Amino acid sequence: MDRRSLITHTGLAGVLAAGVAPAVHAQATLRWRIASSFPRSSDNIFGGAEVFARAVRILSNGKFEISVHGGGELMPAFDVVDGVQNGTVEMCHAVPYYFYDKNPAFALGCTVPFGFNARQMSAWMLHGNGRKLMNEFYAGFNIVSFACGNTGTQMGGWYLREVRNPADFKGLKIRVGSGLVAEVMARLGAVPQSIPGGDIYQALQKGSIDAAEWIGPYDDQKLGFNKVAPYYYYPGWWEGGPEVDLYVNRKAYNTLSPEYKFIIEAAASIAHTDMLARYDALNPNALKQLVAAKTKVLPYSQTILDAAFRASMETFAQNDAKSPEWKKIYADMRNFQRDQILWFRFAEVRFDSFMSAQKI
Repeated sequence: MDRRSLITHTGLAGVLAAGVAPAVHAQATLRWRIASSFPRSSDNIFGGAEVFARAVRILSNGKFEISVHGGGELMPAFDVVDGVQNGTVEMCHAVPYYFYDKNPAFALGCTVPFGFNARQMSAWMLHGNGRKLMNEFYAGFNIVSFACGNTGTQMGGWYLREVRNPADFKGLKIRVGSGLVAEVMARLGAVPQSIPGGDIYQALQKGSIDAAEWIGPYDDQKLGFNKVAPYYYYPGWWEGGPEVDLYVNRKAYNTLSPEYKFIIEAAASIAHTDMLARYDALNPNALKQLVAAKTKVLPYSQTILDAAFRASMETFAQNDAKSPEWKKIYADMRNFQRDQILWFRFAEVRFDSFMSAQKI
């Protein structure tokens, strides 16, 4: 039985009982570093790397130590992939769409507008072709990837003024995290800005931007966005289920023993599950507190969503012509998504829509 089958059939407890942890006694002690793209103040998404590092330490009986460094501590937040590629650090923890400008296919390892939700993303990565296709692509960047978190569907951002229809995006300066979303926003007439998460508050406060998206109620409240922008829109149609990835330098990874490779995979899985569960636990109370503090929580209009969908499809077609890697992976993603939408329509959507109308 291979290691993936072992996880599937016995779970982590079974893996440990089967002798994985004792096997590391003979391994050499390692000291590695993770460069995060996230500020420490966003403790849950940044904390995914800490959960991962702690699990590695425990599973290796303290022989594999990984130090975690916040965005900007070792290198700029958006440069961490370069750090892994060239071996400056062994690992980074980031959302792949940050590196869209290197090749549009990076975004497919995270999320695209009107893409998967979190469960569908995991299904494609684990039991579709997602991880295989992405790691084939990442090999060109000296990287091996592992899922190491997901936020679930995000909110649609903070605005200094209301946006009621697509025309309201004309000239609007909005912070976005992805070059792909920036291209879609530009098609809507907006002026996208690339700003690290830790700098968003000041940019909104000074009025150098008109709007900004970050993550969701828990993180957004911690960064205080409601104090400077009164309008909070939903849903984040560009982030239905963004996967946060662990990137490992391929050469460093290939020097590891099979036991240490398996520990990385298992620890990343623990962090991946924990992050999404924690967001689902923490976001409701944060949203209630934001509403109590007079935040105006508003849905994007149907006309805005329709216009955004059209702009997204135009951008995807452009990427098909620009990047053969994007075209190959994107086609597989959409084929998988069609069946996911079909299944969710029959069970999840009907159940969720009924329950959302009930008083408990």
